[in-house]
Formats: sequence, C-alpha cells, structure tokens
Amino acid sequence: MGQERFGSFGLATSPARKAIPADEAIAILKNGTARPGSLLGYGNGRSYGDSCQNDAGMVVDMRPLDRIRSFNAETGVLEADAGTLLCDIIAHAAPYGFFPAVVPGTQFVTLGGAIANDVHGKNHHRRGTFGCHVEALTLLRSDGRTYRCSQTDNVRLFAATIGGMGLTGLILSASIKLMRVPSLDITEKTTRFRDLGEFFDLAEAADQANEYAVAWIDQLAGGHGRGRGLLFTGNHAEHGSHAADRAGSRLSVPVQPPFNVLNRPFLTAFNAAYRWKKGKSAVPRQAGYQGFFFPLDGVRDWNRLYGPRGLFQHQSVVPEEKARRIVPALLEAARRAGQGSFLTVLKRFGGVRSPALLSFPRPGYTLTLDFPNRGERTLRLLAELDRIAVEAGGAVNPYKDARMGPETFAASFPQWQRLEALRDPAFISSFWARTAKRLEIGEGRAEAAE
Repeated sequence: MGQERFGSFGLATSPARKAIPADEAIAILKNGTARPGSLLGYGNGRSYGDSCQNDAGMVVDMRPLDRIRSFNAETGVLEADAGTLLCDIIAHAAPYGFFPAVVPGTQFVTLGGAIANDVHGKNHHRRGTFGCHVEALTLLRSDGRTYRCSQTDNVRLFAATIGGMGLTGLILSASIKLMRVPSLDITEKTTRFRDLGEFFDLAEAADQANEYAVAWIDQLAGGHGRGRGLLFTGNHAEHGSHAADRAGSRLSVPVQPPFNVLNRPFLTAFNAAYRWKKGKSAVPRQAGYQGFFFPLDGVRDWNRLYGPRGLFQHQSVVPEEKARRIVPALLEAARRAGQGSFLTVLKRFGGVRSPALLSFPRPGYTLTLDFPNRGERTLRLLAELDRIAVEAGGAVNPYKDARMGPETFAASFPQWQRLEALRDPAFISSFWARTAKRLEIGEGRAEAAE
C-alpha cells in the first residue's frame, strides 16, 4: 500500500501524517472494515492547525476526486466531487456570470474542506457562511452506507457535517448554489481610520452599503497611532471581466529560511509601507478578484517566511456589544507580550444563521492575528487571548487552531456533545482528540467519582 505524508499548512512543527488514496479509503468504508479512529478526510491542507491531522491513524487524500459533475447556468447550482478546488469552481462558473456566494482567504481549498469547516468570507453580514449555500451533500460512513444529506434528507447528519471538521464520515460530493454577479472584478474603496473607535463607527454602515467589508489593523502602532488601520469595502463591478485567472502563484518562497524573517523591525516597516500604499487614495478603483479575495495566494509557500517553527494563527469572535472593549484588549495583550502579527484582520459578522450544528461565525466582531511560533512565550500569549475572548462570551476558531485547551473549546462550542454523538466512530482528528475526547474522559471520571 503506497502512502504519502501530508503536513499542515501553517504550523511547521506539526508532524506530517500518513495518507491513503481516496479510492482505497472508500473501499474500506464500503466493506465495513474501517477501524475506530483510523481515518480523516484531507483536502488541500490549508488549515493552520491539526483539525486536518490524525495522529491516531491515516488521512484520506481527497484531491483526486475533483470532477465537476454538473452546473445549471440558470439557477447557479453546481455539483462537484469533494476534492474539487474552489479555484476550479470559480473558473467553471465565471463565464456564466456566477461566483461562489462565500469565499475564504484562499482559493486553494477543496469543496469538502470548505463544507467541513463552514468557512466564511468578507460578506458574512450578507451571505452568512459557506454552509448556508450547500443544497445537498453525499456522505459515506463506516457502516458502509452512502447518505444523501440536505435540509430535508438526513437532516441531523447534514447539520453535523457542515462545520463538523470531517468527523461524520467522508464527504464524497456536494451541490452548492452560487450567486449571480455582474463581473468577477471588484470595485474597491479604502478608508483610513485613526483608531478602533472610528472603525466601529464606520463598520455597520460599511456592511449595509457593501457586499464585502474587512479591515486591516496596524497591530504594532502605539501612542496616537494605536488601533489605526484601513477599511476595505467592495462590490462586484458592473462592467468587468468574466474570465477567471488560473495562472496561480507568480511569486514564491523557494526555500525554508533557517529563522523567522517576519521579525518586529520588518513588520514595523512593512505596516508603515502597506498603510501608505493602500491608504493613499480614498477614490474607488476597479481591481481583479484575485488581489481582493486571495492576496496571499499570489506568493506560493509564503508561510515559509515564518521560519522552521512555523506560525500560529489566532481567530476569535466577540459579541458586538462588547467589541469596543474586548478588541483593544486583545491587541494590547499581544503588544504587552512583545509579539508582532504579520496579518491582523478585523471584520464584522452579521446575523445570518448557518445550518451547521457547530459553526464559528456568530454575530459580533472577529479578530485574526498571525504570530511566529516562539515556543512557550507564544503559547502563553495565545492562552491569554483565549481567556479574554471566552470570558467576554466569545469563541475561538477551531479550524485555525493548533493548541487550544478542552475548556476553551467547550466554552466556544457548548453543543460539542451533539457532534460527538453523530461522529462516525472510524473518524477522528488530532484536534478532536485533544479537546472533545479529553472533555469526555474528564466527565467520565467525574461521574465515576460520584
């Protein structure tokens, strides 16, 4: 049995895991011979932590299952295999005037991965999560049966699979509804804000007036510049291109530097230059969709810049009524720890509910920070960020995580036991093993003690 080894994208210290081909895993599942905890579907490896890793067994390489099965140019409903990349869906639908209703920060995610993580984009305030646009999905479980899941068929499995991090079985295919757009190009406007108070004053109106809205924060700025940044808003241009750019990355980081290139002096200079270049004009401009949605996709293996120890990403969401106090507290905690974030993003989540049983986005503001992995020092900071967000009634994103404790997960997702009840016994992830399973063991010990 030939096996490859797949690692995670951001955290370089996460060991690579053995993988088996999708057709081999499908045969095992259909025969009913899968061992408990032996499998986990693996898309294109763009998760930052261990939600796509399986220390206990194998990951299933889903990328060969990449066929677009059908597309209705009238309704925008597309059916494709789970291993189909988002960039291929965009390219297929673009000539007909359609675009995915929700896209994350990279187009190199698989359809199955986007569903399993219930990803979100810059327009959550209007379109909700990716799962809101899933019409149906096909799921193979270790009982050997294939289930068609939708809002009317196998409803509980449907809700558990969206945002279920691959734990309910192997997603084989899905139908999603795309949205009609006048072009792929984006009319983008950049608005400077002096501090976070000014951003919060702008945010709701920006959401109401635009399809897309997201802010960049100069996380290292202190004094009078503390909390300054740029608010990017955008809408699909009325007259623009319908041709998808499939050229891929034009730049690359060809080798792994022996140290973290993104140190504090570099980040300070980069932030100043970025703020000047992007914020020098408030006049709307028309730009290609790639640069607006997927700027990091233009540099292949950009995560290598963080050095051999990789990076940690921390994303949290806090209730809207507490955001003016909590978001500054999160940024201040990073400054006190002396940790610089290369990419600091702030955006507003709306009230569109996901059909998912567990979904990270919820009404409020979400802050994303990237930190070089400096060992225990960084882990202490991340734990402090967890504490601040959770005590405010917020949550920490599991599919961008590589180290949160069981208590943080339980506080973020109090309904986790409902997913555990629907989890396929043959499927487990390293993330689930170190969070939910430890919670389950702790509860069992408590019951035994009583």
